[in-house]
Amino acid sequence: MQISSKFTIGVHLLAVIDYLGEDEKVTSSVLAGSIGVNPVIVRNVMGNLKEAGLINISQGRSGISLTKTPEQITFYDVYKAVDSVHDEGLFHFHENPNPECPIGRNIHKAMDSKLERVQECMEEEMRKITLADVMTDIQSELKKN
Repeated sequence: MQISSKFTIGVHLLAVIDYLGEDEKVTSSVLAGSIGVNPVIVRNVMGNLKEAGLINISQGRSGISLTKTPEQITFYDVYKAVDSVHDEGLFHFHENPNPECPIGRNIHKAMDSKLERVQECMEEEMRKITLADVMTDIQSELKKN
């Protein structure tokens, strides 16, 4: 079980866009430089965020911008936008439990609803955390340096 790094790349990308604001044109190269990944990966994540309505991408002077305030963008929004978890859910269940074994035969019934509850709790917590929370922590760290 692991959420794709596209999630943290997405949050990082949004934080850079917010931080630079209107002071500097934000491009995929600027973002890739901050994140430390190939610009192709950044453009892929940007496409997901644009499709989800979290960013605007302009080839003109403005570059890339947020469509919502940092207070309105939650971790859950980013998580869903970048397809961090596929339709089968956060937990990928092993494929072939032995139906001849009493545990193997019943493991799905015993665990599926519990795993769904865990995912629901995580997603509910993600709805409470915003880009503004991240930016507040970044600003605090910048003041220390």
